[in-house]
Amino acid sequence: MPFEFEKQEIEDVILVKPKVFGDNRGFFMESYKKSDFFENGIKIEFNQDNHSKSTKGVLRGLHYQAKPNGQAKLVRCVKGKIYDVAVDIRPNSKTYGKYVKVELSEENKQMLFIPEGFAHGFVVLSDEAELMYKASGEYAPKADRGILWCDKDINIDWDINFEPILSEKDKQQPTFKNINKKELI
Repeated sequence: MPFEFEKQEIEDVILVKPKVFGDNRGFFMESYKKSDFFENGIKIEFNQDNHSKSTKGVLRGLHYQAKPNGQAKLVRCVKGKIYDVAVDIRPNSKTYGKYVKVELSEENKQMLFIPEGFAHGFVVLSDEAELMYKASGEYAPKADRGILWCDKDINIDWDINFEPILSEKDKQQPTFKNINKKELI
């Protein structure tokens, strides 16, 4: 099998480690194979691919889409290095308000599967980073929501020693306590 699927501390969040075949010419790897993903519990039809580029210190997130427009994501860093974070915002989950943080990089080539019902964010650790990710649902501007990246109730350890660069929107996101729980998955 060209992938190793590693379950994380929060149910349904999975770190995907592809098998990389490299030699003096470069490398080859499969980044997605529907049958392997389905066989390992990721039974999602992806409908949109996104590509994002950011410079060192940029923090994007925490973003999610309100129901019925939730998105599952398969995130991969193809250039540089990031910390990728998924926060469980499923109100009936035993891990509601908890998060998973992993390092994704062009070196480790790992991917993080984030199911619907999670807020997602990342911070760039290298000079620049490019992410490619699949989403199960299309972007719906009217369903676009977020949570303040430094919310004290979630208390994410971003493990950075610099002030992150944020969009105006991300600076003004509501706290976890103040999100509209009726809009959640």
